[in-house]
Amino acid sequence: ERRAETQTERKRETEIEKRQRQRKREKERQRERGKKRDGQRQREKETVRERNRERETERERERETGRDTDREKKRDRDREKTETEKERERETERERQKERWTETER
Repeated sequence: ERRAETQTERKRETEIEKRQRQRKREKERQRERGKKRDGQRQREKETVRERNRERETERERERETGRDTDREKKRDRDREKTETEKERERETERERQKERWTETER
C-alpha cells in the first residue's frame, strides 16, 4: 500500500515537473518571438525614417533648382479645378432644387 502511494506521489511530482518544464519552454519561445517582432518593427521604423529622409533631401534639391514652385503651381491648379468642379455641382444642385420646388407648387 505504501509503495503504491509513493509511486503515485512520484508520478504526480514528475507530471508537475514536466508541466513546469513545458511552461518554461513556452515562455522562452514567446520571448524569442517577441524579440523577432521587435526587431521587425525596428527595421520597419528605420525604413520609414530612411524614406522620409530621402523625400526631404529630394524636396531640398527641388527648392534649390526651383522645381518645387512648379509642383506648388500644379497643386494650386488642381485645387482650383476641384473647387470650380464643386461649385458647378452646387450650382446644378441648386437648379434641381428650384425645379423640384416649382413642380411641388404646381
